[in-house]
Amino acid sequence: MASSSAAAGQGESTGGVIRSVIPARIDRLPWAPFHTRMVMALGVAWVLDGLEITIAGAVGGVLTEHDTLHLSSGAVGLIATVYLLGEVFGALLFGKLSDALGRKNLFIITLGVYLLGNALTALTWGNDAFAIGFLYLTRFIAGMGIGGEYAAINSAIDEMMPARYRGRVDIAVNGTYWGGAILGTLGELVLLNELPHSIAWRVGFLIGPAIGLCIWNLRRHLPESPRWLIMHGREQEAEDNIAIIEREVKGQKGADELPPIDESKAIEIHPQRPVNFVRLARVLFVEYTNRSILGATLMITQSFLYNAIFFTYTLVLTKIYGISSSLAPAFLIAFAVGNLVGPLTIGRFFDSIGRRKMISGTYILSGVLLAISAALFQAGALNAYTQTACWCVIFFFASAGASAAYLTVSEIFPMEIRAQAIALFFAIAQCFGAFGPWFYGRLIGDGSNHAALTLGYLIGAAVMVVGGLVEVFLGIDAEGKSLEDVANPLSVLREATT
Repeated sequence: MASSSAAAGQGESTGGVIRSVIPARIDRLPWAPFHTRMVMALGVAWVLDGLEITIAGAVGGVLTEHDTLHLSSGAVGLIATVYLLGEVFGALLFGKLSDALGRKNLFIITLGVYLLGNALTALTWGNDAFAIGFLYLTRFIAGMGIGGEYAAINSAIDEMMPARYRGRVDIAVNGTYWGGAILGTLGELVLLNELPHSIAWRVGFLIGPAIGLCIWNLRRHLPESPRWLIMHGREQEAEDNIAIIEREVKGQKGADELPPIDESKAIEIHPQRPVNFVRLARVLFVEYTNRSILGATLMITQSFLYNAIFFTYTLVLTKIYGISSSLAPAFLIAFAVGNLVGPLTIGRFFDSIGRRKMISGTYILSGVLLAISAALFQAGALNAYTQTACWCVIFFFASAGASAAYLTVSEIFPMEIRAQAIALFFAIAQCFGAFGPWFYGRLIGDGSNHAALTLGYLIGAAVMVVGGLVEVFLGIDAEGKSLEDVANPLSVLREATT
């Protein structure tokens, strides 16, 4: 059985029609060490982001000291803002390039940009205007790399992952952000206690690049997404890449043959040029209006809640519960563990029970639990330990739901705009999410007005419930389906028949 045949020549030509069963060949594969290696090489992007955010937060106070950079509190606060802006810019820029130039090209480039940004951050010296400007520039560059990683990485994983595993893998990978947060917290606790602060903060910013260098070689040996290649008219390269994957899977599984392909699964495509911004807007907001509303709602609601709670929890611990600033990181580790365990343990149910039920359930349940904890907080029934226990339970579910938001925007739009869609909704979510820490910081104040913070928690609960209800009515039942069945590629002419 021939896997595909072309009426057009090979290469970049967009003048012919290609008939292919490559998507079906990817979806029939059993789990193999190849998939484990791919997840390890690409999924580290989330670990690096969690690490970066945590390191920056942990060393913030250190950077105000005379023997470091002697920054003002305002200058330290601006570091996180600049990093966030870099993420947004990087996601939009590299998302566009990922759809145009390929997944592999971009997940190599974005990792390099991140490594460069962090290495330069560690080299910042002095406390004059030039040094501070250099520091902000390096944080912007590092943020660009991580923002670009999101678009290229999620696209590559989804496109090379068999359909039946796609949900649990995406959710688990996205949840490893919190593994990075734990690693960053532990690393800084050790460094700040064992090394002079003038050295410790620099070493802290080099932890991420050390991890990145370890997986650089793994990434270099991953194939380009066969789906991306076939959609861009590079049929022979797509055939070569899927053949490599199949040979490796068969060799690792000790199987002579893979399950046969149903030729009715073939698609006929007319490769097109990269999508410009005008057509992108039309596809997202005219042709896929409901899906765009769904993706934006899920991303904005989870981003608002997470940024609001995570970035102000230290203030709650210190100002309301009287925990010393040196002990607060231990509570944040417990908080992060709850966030990490959720996606790793219940992620598989997003494939078995289904996307709509699990996403709406985790959003609504976390909102209800948050409302209950708000009532307990107002009643004075919580202390630092029980408050943290409540957060662990709430975000056990909320973390899985938030990870599923990224899964949703990466699978419900056509192949040709996948990375740009991820980048756009990530950028929108980050912009809305940035409002959360400021809003909750104002509510916390000096820690005396519990009623105001209770109201804030109830608002957060309502936001999550709204996200869950939107999923109930607009959610897409994508579990177990090929990406091409979830969203027809723009280049598909018609359903191919035998």
